Amino acid sequence: MRGAERKEKKEKEREHQKKYKTGSGYYPDESYNEVYAEEVPRAPALDYRVPRWCYTLNIQDGEATCYSPRGGNYHSSLGTRCELSCDRGFRLIGRRSVQCLPSRRWSGTAYCRQMRCHALPFITSGTYTCTNGVLLDSRCDYSCASGYHLEGDRSRICMEDGRWSGGEPVCVDIDPPKIRCPHSREKIAEPEKLTARVYWDPPLVKDSADGTITRVTLRGPEPGSHFPEGEHVIRYTAYDRAYNRASCKFIVKVQVRRCPPLKPPQHGYLTCTSAGDNYGATCEYHCDGGYERQGTPSRVCQSSRQWSGSPPICAPMKINVNVNSAAGLLDQFYEKQRLLIISAPDPSNRYYKMQISMLQQCTCGLDLRHVTIIELVGQPPQEVGRIREQQLSANIIEELRQFQRLTPSYFNMVLIDKQGIDRERYMEPVTPEEIFTFIDDYLLSNQELIQRREQRDMCE
Repeated sequence: MRGAERKEKKEKEREHQKKYKTGSGYYPDESYNEVYAEEVPRAPALDYRVPRWCYTLNIQDGEATCYSPRGGNYHSSLGTRCELSCDRGFRLIGRRSVQCLPSRRWSGTAYCRQMRCHALPFITSGTYTCTNGVLLDSRCDYSCASGYHLEGDRSRICMEDGRWSGGEPVCVDIDPPKIRCPHSREKIAEPEKLTARVYWDPPLVKDSADGTITRVTLRGPEPGSHFPEGEHVIRYTAYDRAYNRASCKFIVKVQVRRCPPLKPPQHGYLTCTSAGDNYGATCEYHCDGGYERQGTPSRVCQSSRQWSGSPPICAPMKINVNVNSAAGLLDQFYEKQRLLIISAPDPSNRYYKMQISMLQQCTCGLDLRHVTIIELVGQPPQEVGRIREQQLSANIIEELRQFQRLTPSYFNMVLIDKQGIDRERYMEPVTPEEIFTFIDDYLLSNQELIQRREQRDMCE
């Protein structure tokens, strides 16, 4: 049988391969030059003349350009090759080129997918509107919220590569906040004051963007402060979150009602409260030594800017020596004059003559310090007493010496202040400078000290 023969030949061939161990597939012995192969199933016969071998390609939103071996009318026949493409706005997914196979199928598949760009992210404090969503050629226009300014591309277009043109813009807060200050105001100082307390409401502030005001600063005094006379500029500055700022200002004007300046009286001077001429200020009139005030002691600056009353005068002080006692005489000097009482045994006493001589050369300094000299000279019944040109009675002389403990036996002197108090005693003559220094250092009131400084050079 043919099958048995074939089997026998194969066994001989295997033995021969073992003997020669050749790897070429051929044998040295020519008697073994036949090659046997298993039978392959026969393929069906192909008929290239069949016009509709594969189904007709139909690419939605695209086009298939085919080339058939049999010509242009055989676009689906066996061996036809088709180039696939998509319309604008679509992208080919799959094979770009397919061929009609003997299996009556195309060598691959493809379809056209509409091209899209990714959705644009929203921008802070802004938005955008698009003409055709995320499709090709769609244009998206950006805009910002009120108070913000767009920086960057105002529009972006969806391109064929699926990307948006340009870059993402940003909305920037560049507008300053809105601020409105209070109205300017005028205030009148209260009586006896040179300042006025002024109040106002805080400014109205609003941000044009996100409504956030981070800080408001004040340049000037706080509300409720005391403002001196004149105009004062108050400025507020507001800052938003983006450090934009806006400022506003208003004026506070303080007015002080003032009266016409007062002139000091002749032989006298003034002491005033506050500024001396403002509403509510009080000015008191004073007279120099040896003079006394006649008339209104003080005047007040009124709201009408006029002084109350009328100005007094400083008239020479009138001393009444025709009194019944030394106390009655001294009462006339109380709070008006200081007294320097000099006692000597006789007019020829050299201490007395020396002291009187020195004092006569310094009458201006004595008047400035409100000092009146009383002389008590001699012993009873020859004693003489005088105040300036006025003579004192023997009874008054005796009482003065007893009251002030002045002996008629030798030179002695006492300085009495305006309250009638014994302040200093001298047993020997002293220079006027020593007396003046003691008075200036210990006896002058604050008002007299100020007046003294102003009149320092008056006697020179």
